[in-house]
Order: sequence, then structure tokens, then C-alpha cells
Amino acid sequence: MVLIAGLGNPGLKYEGTRHNTGYMAVDEVAVRSSIHFTAERFRAVFGSGTVGGKRSVLLKPVTFMNLSGKSIREAVSFYHADPAKDLIVVYDDIDLDVGRIRIRKNGSAGGHNGMKSIIRELGTEDFIRIRIGIGGKPEKWDLADWVLSRFTPEEADAMGKASQRAAEAAESILTEGIDKAMTLYNRREDT
Repeated sequence: MVLIAGLGNPGLKYEGTRHNTGYMAVDEVAVRSSIHFTAERFRAVFGSGTVGGKRSVLLKPVTFMNLSGKSIREAVSFYHADPAKDLIVVYDDIDLDVGRIRIRKNGSAGGHNGMKSIIRELGTEDFIRIRIGIGGKPEKWDLADWVLSRFTPEEADAMGKASQRAAEAAESILTEGIDKAMTLYNRREDT
């Protein structure tokens, strides 16, 4: 069983914000794979089906970003998943230009509170992540205000395309392997 988790914050107040980029991408995975979010389980909106030919669970934690790891840990434990092989986390990254995606096999939290929570709860940095660029914080903006802001119309178009590319990247990881997916999706042209 593969777990694909998109990070974000629950509720209408946060829909369409930069911090909910992970939710948007996992919603795209669900559409592409005809998976419906049918329940709340593991402190997450939950759906299961097949992605890239593999049985998969899609999760959108409802614990709010800073506690995402609690939800992910519950699902990993329930499915006896090996995070290094069976977990893909999709989330926003201020260090990437708007709409750019990067796939990594592992790594630090990079200052992202949701990722800090996951690493702390799982006790490892070894899990696949798909980072989606939301652009750097403008000068004089508070970081929390920036990540909770909405995209401009131009950025929203780029983010729609990035969500599609992130969903394709998740499928590629499952069908072609992480190394091939990194070669295909970490190119500069993905903006």
C-alpha cells in the first residue's frame, strides 16, 4: 500500500491559499485516478484506490499543518508502511518559484513546520517528497501571512498546472521509480 499525503489546512478559510498546495495536488491525483475522498480516517480526509497501478491511500490531514505528522504516523502505523518506500508527501515550498516542482528521496524539513512534524513523528527523514513552489516571501511580509495568502490570477494558473505535474510525478514515481521521476520532473522547464 502506498500512502500519498498532501499537506494543508482544513476549512473554507484556507482553500486556495499557498499553504494548501499539497491538498490541491492530491485532489488532482484523486481526479486522475477516479478516487473519491469518502471518509475521515487517521485524522485526515481519506480515499483509496489505484494510482500508477498500485493500491494507494490518499490523505489530506485535518490536524492543521503544524501537526501533520500525527495523521501521517497513524496511517503509516496502520498499514505497516515503510516510509522510505511507501510514503509520498506533497507540500508547498517557499524556496521554489511559483509552480516549479522538485522531487526528493529524503531530506530535512527545510524550515517547513508540516515537514518538521512528520519527521518528528516518524523518526526519519527518509520518505519521498514532492515540493511545489509557492514563491519566496516578499520583503516586509510576515511568513505566516505569506503562506496563508491567496495566489494572484497569474500564479493560480501556474499552480493549476503545477498540481497536474505533481500528480503526474506521483504516478511516475509509482510506475517508473523515483530516479526516473526525478530526471523527468526536476528539470527547470517545469515552471
